[in-house]
Order: sequence, then structure tokens, then C-alpha cells
Amino acid sequence: MSVDVLDESGEDVDVLDLTRLCRFVLRRMRLHPQTEMTMRLVDVDTIATLNEQWMGKKGPTDVLSFPMDELTPGREEPDEGDDPGYLGDIALCPQIAAQQAPAAGHDRDDEIALLTVHGMLHLMGYDHATPEEHAEMFGIQGRLLVEWHEAAAGQDPDAS
Repeated sequence: MSVDVLDESGEDVDVLDLTRLCRFVLRRMRLHPQTEMTMRLVDVDTIATLNEQWMGKKGPTDVLSFPMDELTPGREEPDEGDDPGYLGDIALCPQIAAQQAPAAGHDRDDEIALLTVHGMLHLMGYDHATPEEHAEMFGIQGRLLVEWHEAAAGQDPDAS
């Protein structure tokens, strides 16, 4: 799996840990082992510009997802003819994550991990527009975060 995490935010963020988290999610969601994605950590002005340009909304947001090849998760083993594809891009703003974290009851890094998983699920086609979609997406998101924290705490090789 090829995951590029580019830090353009000016904040102190553990890029290696975010790369591991992205790979962990790709494996857990059973995407092709050669799937590629990019995550950009950006500042408030950049995320506000992207939010207006692509979503038509004024002001900054926490995370934006830009899916590319409509890859679907969930296959036990990819077929030999499967194209791994490019999952897409995520733009995430650590400053907005830091502002939101206290209300969510955790620290900035936990909020960044949550937003990363959330953004990745959007890349895979999950949404939360209806109550059913919300329950499914947030259920998967919660499970992945618990598994990530358990794997990281136990130094599980899946967490690297």
C-alpha cells in the first residue's frame, strides 16, 4: 500500500503514525495491497479555500475527501485481474482538529486519527446523509479506531 502523508500545516504532527494508521485502515477494510492514497495536512486558510472551491461552503472545515477510483472495501482476497487503483486524496486541518478535540473529550492527535479514518471511509464510498448511513459509517469508524488503539498499544505488527 502506498500512502503519502504531506505535512503543509506548519503544526507538529506525527506523519509516520498517520501513515501507519492509513495503511492499517486499508488492510482492515481489505483493499488491494497496492492501493494508493494521499493525505495533505493543511493550514486553516488552505482548508477554507478547498471547502469553498469544492464544497461551495464558506469557512474552514476539519477534513475533506476527494475519491478517485471508486474502490470498494470488503473482499477477502483480490482477484488476480484487480487493478489496485488510486483511492483518492484527503485534506485535513490539524488546527481545526485541535479546536474540536476538547468538545469531543479527547486530545488533538485522537481527533486527527478520527478525522483520518472518517475521511478514508468517505474515499471508500461511505456517507452519513441518512440515519442508516450514519449508523453504518460511524459504527465502522468506531470499530477501526478501537482496533487501531488496541493494535498500537500491543505493538501489533498490523499497526505498523
